[in-house]
Amino acid sequence: MVFKYILIAVVGYLLGSISTGILYSNYLGTDIRTQGSKNAGATNMARVHGLSKGLVTLLGDCLKGVLATLIGLWIAGQTGAMIGGAAAAIGHMWPVFFGFKGGKGVATLLGVGLVIHPVVLLIALAIAVATIALTKYVSLGSMVGVTSFTIGVIIAVGFWPVGLWAGALSALCCWRHRANIQRLLKGTENKFSLKKK
Repeated sequence: MVFKYILIAVVGYLLGSISTGILYSNYLGTDIRTQGSKNAGATNMARVHGLSKGLVTLLGDCLKGVLATLIGLWIAGQTGAMIGGAAAAIGHMWPVFFGFKGGKGVATLLGVGLVIHPVVLLIALAIAVATIALTKYVSLGSMVGVTSFTIGVIIAVGFWPVGLWAGALSALCCWRHRANIQRLLKGTENKFSLKKK
């Protein structure tokens, strides 16, 4: 069983390390890590290259979270799913293929949550979208979303083990947003807007 968990973690991490934003921006002749906020995620792709490119990035990063979690679920049930999903998120944040400089994990966690508990995920997503619509701060909406997912999972299935797992990933995602948190507190965080084409 230990070997299965290790296999799931490795596969999940490698899947997570496939950065849609970096690969897509390279295809477009740029490196997203040198543009805009220099983040490899969907929001920066949308700001720099337009909404459609951002949505493709979102879909790609979400899909790898889904795949890693499903592979874990298939091999070792719920525990395997949690290991695979966490590994994919970590791979997205620190991708081995791209010098360990990746995104903040939100889109990948979206895919992970979709497999772990789709109903709670959809509720959390609605809360995140509403927050972004009201404030125009994607970073705030993202953090509210992952936190809402954690709270929802704890209410739906309990704290151990899924609630604790979700809380740990939520905390990690928020920690990756620490620069955004500082800007939000200072009132200097950029509101979401798309590049004029």
